Amino acid sequence: MDNTDLAVALQIAEAAQLLEKEAVMRRSIKVRNPYVDPMNYIQVALLRRLRTESDADAAQRLRGAILLSVNGIAAGLQNVG
Repeated sequence: MDNTDLAVALQIAEAAQLLEKEAVMRRSIKVRNPYVDPMNYIQVALLRRLRTESDADAAQRLRGAILLSVNGIAAGLQNVG
């Protein structure tokens, strides 16, 4: 979300910040993002590698790693995502 989108969303919500009325959820997201964000980047890198992988065994290992990253992100998000 760029600054323009954010400004429009805040204007529509009549709020000064995202999740203004949801302090617990806002804090939960703030605490989790430093852990989940790197996992998102790893997942993207794995998907890119999978798209270019020609070896079937290596592709299968990449799929397993991708599934682990999906589970890790889901666990990190819990009820936030």
